[in-house]
Amino acid sequence: MNNTPTAPDALTRRVTHPRYPRSNGYDARWTVENQMGPHALWLLEWLAPALGLDALPPGARVLDLGCGRAMTSVFLAREYGLQVTAADLWVEPGDNAVRLAEAGVADRVLPVRAEAHDLPFAEGTFDAIVSIDAYQYFGTDDLYLPSLTRLLKPGGRIGVVVPALREEPAGTEPPKHLEPWWEPAFWCFHTAHWWRRHWTRGGAVEVETADWLEDGWRDWLLWCDVVAEESTDDFHIRMSGRCAEMLRVDQGRALGFVRVVGRRD
Repeated sequence: MNNTPTAPDALTRRVTHPRYPRSNGYDARWTVENQMGPHALWLLEWLAPALGLDALPPGARVLDLGCGRAMTSVFLAREYGLQVTAADLWVEPGDNAVRLAEAGVADRVLPVRAEAHDLPFAEGTFDAIVSIDAYQYFGTDDLYLPSLTRLLKPGGRIGVVVPALREEPAGTEPPKHLEPWWEPAFWCFHTAHWWRRHWTRGGAVEVETADWLEDGWRDWLLWCDVVAEESTDDFHIRMSGRCAEMLRVDQGRALGFVRVVGRRD
């Protein structure tokens, strides 16, 4: 299902969100064309105050891990004046380089291809690490966080936002009402409490924040509906439509988003 794209002004009004004033300044069609899941700019804007991005000096170095099509890297460079390394495994660095040049941040964002377990950076390279809707795929490994945070300078912070569960399921079965949509990959979704414990017991960081986005499922649903109706990519149309069905049934009982921030000693 893909309707005729709505007029730009109508689309902009639809995705203008009072909780995300900075994100509202970005072209709505651009965000639809470059999305790879939940609205990455909204999630990054929610993370930013907890991570202290406004307090970083201009030119501070940030790793955007799992950056996808580099929307979040553009946001970090434009909104906070940061020097960003945009790392992703699946998106060609050359493709991201074109997007970054079009966005006017080619001098502030370096696109690289990198696998999360084989990052080619020296210890203490970055002032901060950011990961939006990606960390859940590799960061549940008990051994991963210490290997990643070695890349931070002392006192540097890591902040992630991940799809999450309000409560951990008991046993080995998913929530009953989500069974028709549940996929094995969803087992990497966890609660804020789970993530706090996971990061704390590893000893790599002091956990400063681990919390749930109130009504985050509504933002997620709105964005799924928009993508299903406005995207020109058949895969994203199908996936967003299916996700919207799941979120309508769930109504926030189980699914949402968690942000986690930790500081390296």
